[in-house]
Amino acid sequence: MINFLLHILLVLALPPLLPGVINKTKAFFAGRTGAPLAQVYYDLWKLVQKGSVFSETTTWVFKFGPVIGLATALLAAMIVPLGEHDAPLSFTGDLVLFAYLLGLGRFFTVLAALDTGSAFEGMGSAREATYACLAEPVLFFGLLVLAKISGSLRLAGMLDTSLEAQWGTAGAGMLLILASWFVLLLVENCRIPFDDPNTHLELTMIHEVMVLDHSGPALSLIVYGAAVKLFVFAALIVQLSVPLATGVGLVDWVVFVAGVLAVAVVVGVVESGMARLRLVSLPHLLIAAVVLSALGLVLIIAYA
Repeated sequence: MINFLLHILLVLALPPLLPGVINKTKAFFAGRTGAPLAQVYYDLWKLVQKGSVFSETTTWVFKFGPVIGLATALLAAMIVPLGEHDAPLSFTGDLVLFAYLLGLGRFFTVLAALDTGSAFEGMGSAREATYACLAEPVLFFGLLVLAKISGSLRLAGMLDTSLEAQWGTAGAGMLLILASWFVLLLVENCRIPFDDPNTHLELTMIHEVMVLDHSGPALSLIVYGAAVKLFVFAALIVQLSVPLATGVGLVDWVVFVAGVLAVAVVVGVVESGMARLRLVSLPHLLIAAVVLSALGLVLIIAYA
């Protein structure tokens, strides 16, 4: 029961800290002090206290887009096991629900942007949908590899401590999946080199352009939902790369939290060392990630 409560507490409280860690890392490499680690918490509190402004051209879709985006991200976080503890929502085939919960959230975000009638937001929606078509195979190839290794179709069974032994026999394939999933984290969360969440009104934007018309509490739901989504993908990478169990529940939780924060630091390091790629180059990087994950699947099948 206590692990169930800790899982929910982490999902609700930790995600807004991750963008703060990324920004603090980038500030360190730039020689700046940077914003406080808790800046996103302050921003969320400020947005909740503001009023909302809705265009007369929008419908209920525009208002429900942020709600469904946050709800699907939270539900996806309930399916992913955290640390060495089972997820609160777990059943055979839950990996399909996990993938399509993320897809449903993206669908309503795109739909809400199109509902504004703005050509600019329509442009961002088209880009989001295009890159999602290349990102989804990366996730599914990785899940197929884990399903083949573990013999389970539950995320909790695929991402448990048995992976520690598999790194010795199927390490090459798992390493390719790990690399492709890190690229997936960057594109799904609109990070450099695919997008830059700190820029606005630029023709290279993807996600940020879709939420320009949201304000107040609706924008807070979007910011919070984006942080939860970042947490979910960071958790996947930690579960795959650090499948260790100390046998002490509290220590396992601490190791998991440290791993998630380490992923955020790595994202900050990558963003400090890279510039955003040209828009025409982004599909090439995504296709490379698809090839890496497909090669990982081939290696696992070949050595099975």
